[in-house]
Amino acid sequence: MNELLATVVSWTLRVVVVLAGLVFFASLLVVAAIAALLWGARMLWAKLTGKPVVPFAFKMNPASGWTTVYRSTARWTANGGGSSDRAAASASGRAAVIDVTDVEPREIRSQH
Repeated sequence: MNELLATVVSWTLRVVVVLAGLVFFASLLVVAAIAALLWGARMLWAKLTGKPVVPFAFKMNPASGWTTVYRSTARWTANGGGSSDRAAASASGRAAVIDVTDVEPREIRSQH
């Protein structure tokens, strides 16, 4: 009886996993079909209106990302980040000089 129950559970599990895989595959196909329909409708609309077809692409400028990072570091500096010298330096296009002070080491005290 245990062997029969193990076989039934094993086949049931296999069927459930295969069905889950088929549902996932079908959902991917539906998403791809919707994307293709939208892309085709977009191309058709561009043809009808006489506009050029612009490809789907991310418009990213790496320089703008670096500029954002560079400017956001001003608030993390030791001098307060909002000095007028630094603002004038960044406005003129040259880098601002920031004073850096090292941490003074302390003597390690042993606990008794």
